[in-house]
Amino acid sequence: MKSDPKHDDERGLDRRGFLAAAAGVAGLTAMAPDAFARNFGSNAEPVRYSDPDIIAHDPRFKAKLGNTPIRRRYTGTLWAEGPAWNGVGRYLIWSDIPSNEQLCLIKEDGHVSRRFRSPSGNSNGNTFDFSGRQISCEHGNRRVVRYEYDGSQTVLADAFENEGFNAPNDAVVHPNDGSIWFTDPGYGGLMNYEGERLDTGSPQPIRKEAVYRIDGQTGAITKVTDAPFKPNGLCFSHDYKLLYIADTGVSHYPDAKSQIWVADVDGATLKNERTFTSMTFGGKTGFADGIRCDEDGNIWSSAGWVGDGYDGVFVFAPNGDRIG
Repeated sequence: MKSDPKHDDERGLDRRGFLAAAAGVAGLTAMAPDAFARNFGSNAEPVRYSDPDIIAHDPRFKAKLGNTPIRRRYTGTLWAEGPAWNGVGRYLIWSDIPSNEQLCLIKEDGHVSRRFRSPSGNSNGNTFDFSGRQISCEHGNRRVVRYEYDGSQTVLADAFENEGFNAPNDAVVHPNDGSIWFTDPGYGGLMNYEGERLDTGSPQPIRKEAVYRIDGQTGAITKVTDAPFKPNGLCFSHDYKLLYIADTGVSHYPDAKSQIWVADVDGATLKNERTFTSMTFGGKTGFADGIRCDEDGNIWSSAGWVGDGYDGVFVFAPNGDRIG
């Protein structure tokens, strides 16, 4: 979309109805749904910097924009989840859950290899440990696995206290001790991969949803918290002193709040669990799912299931302020 100099400042605030949501400007909401539709295809028109769909609410975020555009790198997945970057191989992997495969984008030439891994155990979240080995959370097999250098697979966690998990969702690795922390919200245990819900007779799946830790030396599994209703995406702070946890419990529990939690990391445990930020914005409430922390301590969170004016990526300063 070409930029109109007369409206650059205004458009930078009201893309997708953000200004209307925040300030109640009725005239903007009356516009056609595709008034600001953007063509991401190969015949897309140029976009001037800064990208009008990257919205700064605060100078702390505006300073990071520069000449960064939004680019669509691939379409064709049924349910894309779990992107993870491998710095040594310079490639990006992600999961297509219902297709039971993982895909890979090669940085060198930008091509995408379908079926990088197939079957993938209906994997969701992926990450890499500090030795470059891929770790995946498998919904289909209800376990956390690691892919070794020779391509073999090691099962890291498939049960706790003699009871299987719901469906591990996302994982992160701590550099100090090699421990792996993962969530088990239960979404994979509540539906099959044709999109049909399974009747469990309860909003709670097989067991109480929780966050777990796999010891990097012994492989022992401990439960670190079950305070979030449905712990989903998670990440460490840039200094690894905090753990952030996205809670999507409002999908099943009326008493839940759509929020991101934060807790102090105390060795193998968590302390001082508290609300980091709410996912309610402009009178609308959606979900945070995948979250990551940048080098300045800002939290980047996927945000969705609401529609235009909400769906996208929210960026929060270390104090929880929404800045972009």
